[in-house]
Amino acid sequence: MHTPSVEEENMLEITRQREGFGWTKRELGQRADLHPSRVGVIENGRVRPYPVELERLARALGYHGEPADLVREVEVHEHA
Repeated sequence: MHTPSVEEENMLEITRQREGFGWTKRELGQRADLHPSRVGVIENGRVRPYPVELERLARALGYHGEPADLVREVEVHEHA
């Protein structure tokens, strides 16, 4: 059985939002006019997204906060 590490207990807000809709990275990419691999590297923190990318992602997600907040870490609360 896999025990999540500390890193796996946090995620970026963008991932939380996307998963809340039940969307894949491909679906979010299509809605935001971004390649799914670009969504992936943004979500895993390997790149810093351009402001225009954050705006597209926020619009696609219907996110009303600051677009830059999409790449902040949030704590994940598992409900067993």
